[in-house]
Amino acid sequence: MSTQTATTILESLALDEEGFLLDPQTWTREIAQALAQAEGISELTEAHWKIIEFSRESATESGASPTLRQITKGTGISTKELFALFPKGPAKKVAKIAGVGKPEGCI
Repeated sequence: MSTQTATTILESLALDEEGFLLDPQTWTREIAQALAQAEGISELTEAHWKIIEFSRESATESGASPTLRQITKGTGISTKELFALFPKGPAKKVAKIAGVGKPEGCI
């Protein structure tokens, strides 16, 4: 996805002051790619999608964004790998890209 396309997508979205989707129902994979680019992740790999999809399913079931521990346990991906895929605050970045809202306890 080009930077221009990502910017156009982001400009059309209703986001809060931190960049989280206000309406999770509007989320699409294309929106996820644009949000990822805005977070400095140029390409979403199969591992990224596994985490994003888990987070969306978990949030739908529980009504809350999954914690870092829930993500690692639910996906089998180590904390170290999660930090490599989503640097500097992976639970918050995953939640933002997955369109599920800010996790409780995140600053």
